Amino acid sequence: QAQAGWLQHDFGHLSVFSKSRWNHWVHKFVIGHLKGAPASWWNHLHFQHHAKPNCFRKDPDVNMHPLFFALGKTLSVELGVQKKKFMPYNHQHKYFFIIGPPALVPLYFQWYIFYFAVQRKQWVDLAWMLSFYIRFFLTYLPFLGVKGTLGLHLLVRFIESNWFVWVTQMNHIPMHIDYDKNVDWFSTQLQATCNVHQSFFNDWFSGHLNFQIEHHLFPTMPRHNYWK
Repeated sequence: QAQAGWLQHDFGHLSVFSKSRWNHWVHKFVIGHLKGAPASWWNHLHFQHHAKPNCFRKDPDVNMHPLFFALGKTLSVELGVQKKKFMPYNHQHKYFFIIGPPALVPLYFQWYIFYFAVQRKQWVDLAWMLSFYIRFFLTYLPFLGVKGTLGLHLLVRFIESNWFVWVTQMNHIPMHIDYDKNVDWFSTQLQATCNVHQSFFNDWFSGHLNFQIEHHLFPTMPRHNYWK
């Protein structure tokens, strides 16, 4: 599931086939049938992220501020001056391990993707999603029963969630987070991204998103070329 996530990311960025339409078709199959999520939902969120990375209220990836976490030096100081508290932020480095990596996919994404597809009437995406769940349950119900199949699905999503959050946050959250200052596009990308050491394992584990700077500057570049 984690590797299918990096694969759909490639197709979503039109970086596999030379024809845009082919990328879109396979993207729907990979994220819909192999992962059970709507392509329209990924496009809606991810395109905003790439347009304004780490810009509060414009990049949905930093929407956890200030409800769960205080992010960035500027926004954190603003909360302190206003004396606003939603969570005990001085302990966020501890509770991050509880409500961050393990909870995002199984507790939030799992229901929100269906809400998104139905609310926006993305019926084709919904059909692709249902094909994943039908296949999954037809495969495992005869062996594991209802409880066992649900438990397996939850376990897969739990492991995937930890994997996904660590990879996607390690190269953005340590960087500059603030309101949109209308800085030029090139500088906006650089101040919001950082790279992680290149190795065979890191490349595989992160789907080459350890080259986050290159990815944000050249989002349609095939991932295996980032190191060049």
